[in-house]
Amino acid sequence: MESLLSQVEHWHWWILSVLLIILEILVPAVFFLWLGIAAGLVGGLLLLFPEMGWKAQVLWFSGLAVASIGVWHGYLKKNPTSTDQPTLNRRGSQYIGRVFTLDEPIENGVGRIRVDDTGWKVSGPDLSSGAKVRVTGTKGTLLLVEAVSPTA
Repeated sequence: MESLLSQVEHWHWWILSVLLIILEILVPAVFFLWLGIAAGLVGGLLLLFPEMGWKAQVLWFSGLAVASIGVWHGYLKKNPTSTDQPTLNRRGSQYIGRVFTLDEPIENGVGRIRVDDTGWKVSGPDLSSGAKVRVTGTKGTLLLVEAVSPTA
């Protein structure tokens, strides 16, 4: 196995790079692209330094892959993708501002509401069942609520 790995040349990395980028096109995950770029860079390094051993190549590939993914995540944090449907995949956020009736009382800060056919765990001030609450935010799958018209 080691003798096989020692025969890797720069164009092998470039083929791997192209295959990873094609895989990214076929399975859009925004992950294989960065591995493909790392493989292409290792191919370039190997062209410049043909005496580089396979362990160093793997180390460079690993480091460049992690670095390229880190740079991409940093870029995304500074430049978030704008969309006309920002709550599309955040179902709980779609309920912010809406008023619901408590299905189960809020006791010790935790209760339950029913939204369409789904029960949601809520967090807010202690209220009795049937009280109206407004969703003010989310915390994971928990809806944060406030009282609208507390019932006795």
